[in-house]
Amino acid sequence: MIILGIDPGLALVGYGVISSVQNKINLLECGVIKTKPDMPFPRRLSIIYDSVIDLIQKFAPDCIAFEELFAGKNVKTVIQVAQARGAAMAATFGTGAQLFEYTPMQIKQAVVGYGRADKKQVQEMVRLLLSMDKIIRPDDAADAVACAICHAHIGKFSETFRIK
Repeated sequence: MIILGIDPGLALVGYGVISSVQNKINLLECGVIKTKPDMPFPRRLSIIYDSVIDLIQKFAPDCIAFEELFAGKNVKTVIQVAQARGAAMAATFGTGAQLFEYTPMQIKQAVVGYGRADKKQVQEMVRLLLSMDKIIRPDDAADAVACAICHAHIGKFSETFRIK
């Protein structure tokens, strides 16, 4: 199974693509989709949309797992990130891939075994699970890979988290 994990953002959208076969997870690619603050907002959304389509065409994922948004104090920022997440999600529609979403706490629980783990613990566990020499950078890419790993670990219970 090929899983695309997405960590939504506006300046940086993290993505991680893994293959999961009989509990063996391999990293295929990870990185970030970047947009610049000086770009018109609709252009930034368009870049996110087009880039997610490119990833889907390149990897043909069976499943796409989104990290749910964390509601911060700055309402304007949350709204913009929500719109960026919507652009990424719209790009996935009609691809045949099943869509899922997980809270940060669920991702930490699935990857580390503790829902309140800090970012460094999650990054280190991702490194260990993938038998890598170094942790994944930037953080957004590592978070997206963790989201994909979470989905792989959820297994037969994934239907609970399916986006309908």
